[in-house]
Amino acid sequence: MRPPRMSNLASPSVLADVNFPTSSICKCGPEEIRADGLGIPQLLEAMLKLLPLDTYVESPAVVMELVSSDKEKGLQTPVWRSYQSILWEAGCSSCLAKMERFEFYEEAKKAFAVIATGETALYGNLILTKGVLAPEALF
Repeated sequence: MRPPRMSNLASPSVLADVNFPTSSICKCGPEEIRADGLGIPQLLEAMLKLLPLDTYVESPAVVMELVSSDKEKGLQTPVWRSYQSILWEAGCSSCLAKMERFEFYEEAKKAFAVIATGETALYGNLILTKGVLAPEALF
């Protein structure tokens, strides 16, 4: 078992659904954290109460874009609306960004941690880039 690392500002975290290849991605560096009993909206809401998102990037929250065949089928992703609502309630004014599937996997390999959840929604994965805590939030 490797020793835990400290997250730095540029290190995002991945909230992974049940279909995400968490163990494979984590062999490339990120810490694997298990939260199997939780859905991503529930976990996202709790995390945003403690950790601010990066306000210096275009979008601190990124989802995996649908592959062409799912777009052609008209696959809906209602969980994204939940994420956006939770982000807005937490003060994040930017919209969710979308990232191509394999690019998403490559970015996940650079993350500080991948949090494996029990989320069953298709395309439920989310990359979050954390910001800094304001001095007044520390005390």
